[in-house]
Parts: sequence; structure tokens; C-alpha cells
Amino acid sequence: MKGRVVKLREAHKAGSPALCSASWGPSGQHVVTASAADTAVLIHDAATVLAGGRGSGSSALATIRLHKDGVTALAVAPGPSGSLASGSIDHSVKFYTFPEGQFQSNVARFTLPIRSLAFNKKGTLLAAAGEDDGIKLISTIDNTISKVLKGHKGSVTGLDFDPRNDYLASVDSFGTVIYWDLCIGAEARTLTRIAPTFRSDNSVRNVLCWSPDGQTLAVPGLRNNVVLYDRDTGEEVCTLYGDHEQPVSSLCWSPNGRYLASAGLDRQVLIWDVKSRQDIERQKFDERICSLAWKPNGNALLLIDVMGRVGIWESVVPSTMKSPNEGIPDLNSNMVPLFDDNDDEPDTSVGLEDDVDDTFSDSITFNHKRPRRKSTFDGDSENEDLIHQLEYTKRMKDKQNKNEDAGKARGDSATPVTLVTSTMQAAFQPGSTPPQPGMRNFLAYNMLGSITTIQNEGYSHVEVDFHDTGRGPRVPSMTDYFGFTMAAMNGSGSVFANPCKGDKNMSTLMYRPFGSWAGNSEWSMRFEGEEVKALALGAGWVAAVTSLNFLRIFTEGGLQVILTFLTSTIGTF
Repeated sequence: MKGRVVKLREAHKAGSPALCSASWGPSGQHVVTASAADTAVLIHDAATVLAGGRGSGSSALATIRLHKDGVTALAVAPGPSGSLASGSIDHSVKFYTFPEGQFQSNVARFTLPIRSLAFNKKGTLLAAAGEDDGIKLISTIDNTISKVLKGHKGSVTGLDFDPRNDYLASVDSFGTVIYWDLCIGAEARTLTRIAPTFRSDNSVRNVLCWSPDGQTLAVPGLRNNVVLYDRDTGEEVCTLYGDHEQPVSSLCWSPNGRYLASAGLDRQVLIWDVKSRQDIERQKFDERICSLAWKPNGNALLLIDVMGRVGIWESVVPSTMKSPNEGIPDLNSNMVPLFDDNDDEPDTSVGLEDDVDDTFSDSITFNHKRPRRKSTFDGDSENEDLIHQLEYTKRMKDKQNKNEDAGKARGDSATPVTLVTSTMQAAFQPGSTPPQPGMRNFLAYNMLGSITTIQNEGYSHVEVDFHDTGRGPRVPSMTDYFGFTMAAMNGSGSVFANPCKGDKNMSTLMYRPFGSWAGNSEWSMRFEGEEVKALALGAGWVAAVTSLNFLRIFTEGGLQVILTFLTSTIGTF
């Protein structure tokens, strides 16, 4: 079982043990490292690290120094055009291109240090958490915060998306694990104090990771072991118990899910054959290994210790055993992810009646054990499709402008021609009436009831009334400080929107449920330079069309699950 000794080389200087992070790029040709004792994020050539070259200085392909304090979390988005995210003690999360390392944007600010980051399978959603009260789900398409998940009592130190995108798993410093249902944006189940506690040592963090097929969740156990839990029931499936003498602090799966690597506070790294529940390889290091990452397309393990030294363990699984790349699970064979689909020919020209009313409502109410219908948003080429659509629209407008300019240039000699064209119907909200000062006007009117508003001393009062007062819930009036001009309602709640206003040209979308009309029960989204033009509310979903021809669909919990570009201007729902 004794293989070649893995030698680690300095990448980040640390005077004392600090939390360090390491991750592979999607192609396996690059690795990225960071340390809580260093403000730099380093992108390395994997071959140089494997050859034992020094990670610091000129050996790094890119050095990023934009954080004001140590970097405590890294995440690399999957896919050929992936991006890199970093989180820091300075409370910020930043995006970069990968592997170039060019700064893209500041994604989110927290009030306390960041401890963990994770992308979903297609890189369309980033989860960020730390010592703040809540996990922020960030849409990487437009960098908006889709949802904040609250339920942990301690600092969140580990995050991982289920490969099928049904769940996000999180673990905190108290050892509590929560499965979050991404469809409704709420807790699915909570496993209390099942992992070790490392509250006093910031150089150690609790972690967890989903198997590549998404069927089991690996969590460090309380007896220096690794425990696997079922994805749907949260019940313990099996335990990997070996020669770890102290708690496990890092985990990662092989690409096919046959093997699992674990690093412990005892400075050992063990390689497990999960099927036989036996450790098949091990190495002991001079310092504690605080981050592990299995090469996405090879038999190699990336490691970094608490002193910032990095290395690659080659030929982790002996050649006499099944390759870690053989039999990689096909996630598209029997279930379709909620956020990321793999249609070969995505239809970005959405028929609202067919796709929104039927397909989306079906996807909202599902059983995790059965297949679901695909959404209209293609995860494989989502950014590319949106860019192509926007470029196509721009080309058409440029072509039209050139034709008009050419017509004006030959206007003196050409015979005048009068063209009769129809004017496109401006977007409108059914059941709403234009605002009139001092008079009550309708924001929404349907078979269920109405939403009205009246201006008073610079702001408005909004009232919800049901035609059948004996059946509808009693909803108190709301003071409107946003200036809402449109609304929609159903039996569960109401949604409001206003035009762009203010110095930042912001348009607001707000949902308020009838079941809990408290001030902290609603959610809202603000769009900068993008105006909501029409609204719709269905069974479990909220939809909005904006001035940029985007159709945005959210769950009732406020999580954006579909974003698609419409090739023509919409009039209404």
C-alpha cells in the first residue's frame, strides 16, 4: 500500500497554520491555490506543480492580489469557459476569468468573513457562506442574489451542490448538516451535530461532498470516520472506519464515485474503496492537509497543507484496481436538473402558454425519486445562447439603421415611397389602470379579487380585496414606498413591480404571500437598468418580463430558476 512519497512545495508563505484551499481547473491542466495568510490567489500550471516547481513567484501563471485580507475560499466553475470565485476575510466574493485570472466583478459583500464557496454543476449558481447568518445563492448570469438560505446557528464552513441540482448541502461549525431543497428554497431536512466541531480553530473547517451520481453525501463522522448519508432520506448508508487517529477535516470523491479521499487532523490522507469500505492507500505528511481535490479526468489528487505547501499525488489508485475514470455516472440518463438542462437544440423563443404554464408548474411540484420534465433553459449553452440572441438583435437594428441612412442619402434623386407600418403594442399589465393623482386605481383585477392603490402624502396605500370575502384570507393594507404600477395575485399571494426610478435606475419586483403577511416574509429583487414590463403568478411560480426581453421565473421562495431571452417584444402574459 505504500506508494511514492508526495513532496509538497511552498505556494503561499504562512508563519503559522492557516486555512488553505486548492482546486483543479475543469480541464485538469491548471490548479488554483489560496491561503488565509495571503491576499493572493495563484493559478498554476498543473505539470509544473507535479514536477515539484515552487508555486510562488514566477512559477505561477497568474497572481491575483485584489483582496485586502487572506483568502479563505475558492471555487472553479465547471465547463470549458469556467470562471473562478474567491472569498476572503475582507467579507467580499470576487469573480475572475479562468485560467487567465482577469478580474470580472465583485459579486457580493458580507458583514463577516467568507468560509465556503461552491458552484453548481453548470456554473450558473454560486453558493457563498461564512460567519454571516445565511447562505447566499448568486446567479452567475447577472450576479444577482437569487435567495438567502437561513437555518444554521454557527458559521457555515462547507457547501456542495447535489450533481442533479435538487439539493444544496451545508455544514456548520457545530457539526449540523442541512439539505436545502433548491426548488422551494427551504430546508428539506436537518441532521444535527453529526460532524466534528472546530469552533476555536479557524485553520480547520467542516466539509462535506456529494458522490458524483448524487446518491450519497459524505460527511466527516464523530469517531474519526467518514459517514455516507442517503440523498433523499438523510439516513446513514454506511461508515468508512480505518486508521484515522483524529477527526477527518477534508474529503473528495473520485470522478466515478468508486473511491473517496479523506484527510485528518492526524496528518494522514487515506484513499478508500467505497464498495469494500477499505482504505487502499495512505500517506502521512509533515503538516495537516486542509484541502483535497481529485483531478476531474485523471488518477491524481491535489493537496495543500496548512503552511501553504501544495503538491499532486499521482497514481492514487493502484493500476491493479479499477480506474477512477471508468464508469463515470451519466446524470442525464434518468433525471433532469432543475437549473441546468442538456438539450441539444434549446428553444429560446418561448411560447408562454405552453412552456411557462405547463412545463414550469410541472417542475415545481416534483418527487425527488422520479424524473422531471426539462425546463426551457439550456444549462450547457445558456450564456452562449443569450449572447448570440443579443448579438443577433443588435445586428438587425444596425442593418435597419444602415438602410434608413442609405434611403436618406438618395432621397433627392429617388422617387418618394410611403411605407405603411404597424406600431408594436406596448407592454401592459392586464387588469391595471393608469395612475391618476388623488384617485384609486387598479394594479390587478381577476376572478379572485383585486389590488388597488391610492396616493397619499407622497406614498401610496395598497389594498387587497377578494370578491368572495368568506373564502379569501384577510389581508391588511400595505404602505407602498416603491411606487408600484402593476401587480398580479392568486390564492397564495401577490406580486408587485414598479418602473425604473432613482439615481441607479432601479426597477423592483416584490412578492408577498397571503399566508404570512408579516414584514419579513416577502422577498424582492431589484434590477439596475432593466425594467419589469409585465407580471404573472402561477401555482408555485412568479414570472416577470423585462425591458431587455428577458423572461425571469422564480419559485415562491424567491429563487430564480429560469432565465431566457425572448426574440420578440412581449405585450403581456
